[in-house]
Amino acid sequence: MQPRGVIITRPEPGLSESAADVARLGWVPVLAPALHVRQCVLTGLPKQSAAVVLTSGQAVAAAAQSVALSVPVFAVGNATAHKARMAGFTTVWSAQGNAQDLAAMLVRQCAPVQGSLLLLSGAGQGLELAASLRVHGFAVVRRVAYRTAPVVGCPESVCHGLQAQQLGTILFFSARSAQSWLNMVRQSSMWHQFLALRAVVISAVVAQTLHKAGWTGPVQVAARPDAPAMLAALGRV
Repeated sequence: MQPRGVIITRPEPGLSESAADVARLGWVPVLAPALHVRQCVLTGLPKQSAAVVLTSGQAVAAAAQSVALSVPVFAVGNATAHKARMAGFTTVWSAQGNAQDLAAMLVRQCAPVQGSLLLLSGAGQGLELAASLRVHGFAVVRRVAYRTAPVVGCPESVCHGLQAQQLGTILFFSARSAQSWLNMVRQSSMWHQFLALRAVVISAVVAQTLHKAGWTGPVQVAARPDAPAMLAALGRV
């Protein structure tokens, strides 16, 4: 019988929500975030934007504190869109996919003459999306809404759970968190045991990251790049 322990590498905000969802499916969530997230103060914002563009739910808090809630929001996926609605935004659209899907939706539904787009993303992220939108004539103001830093040291709960053969699966929600987690446990004496776990990942890019590291366990890619698809791939006990 497969161990019921599931390692969740997602940082907050989002970690607690995923843990509750995993538990509802009958698994035992083990919290092991690979990254710390620090919110940033936004400066130099345009007086008025035609829309806010969000590439991650991590940027919702900064948006809600800096932009009128009546400004339309275009979100990369359903989870980010849901967070935007919960934050009070009244008009929210979801691309239900990745950055390319988000760009395509904006091109279909917006026009450059309506005004600038405020793109909020993590440090080093959103650059290709901004460039793509500018090619289509949009004025894009990109601001860093949050920064991430790798967590140092593997949680004792994970090490003990692996030693006791209570962990069988690990969830990776981004390539960066996967690489950070791999770096965190690389020097562990249980490195090869970690690589043998079943991995459920949000995209093929994350799967490539694991395979390059020598992952030996099964790797399942979610049907869509969002949390509900990750849970569907995990399955119910």
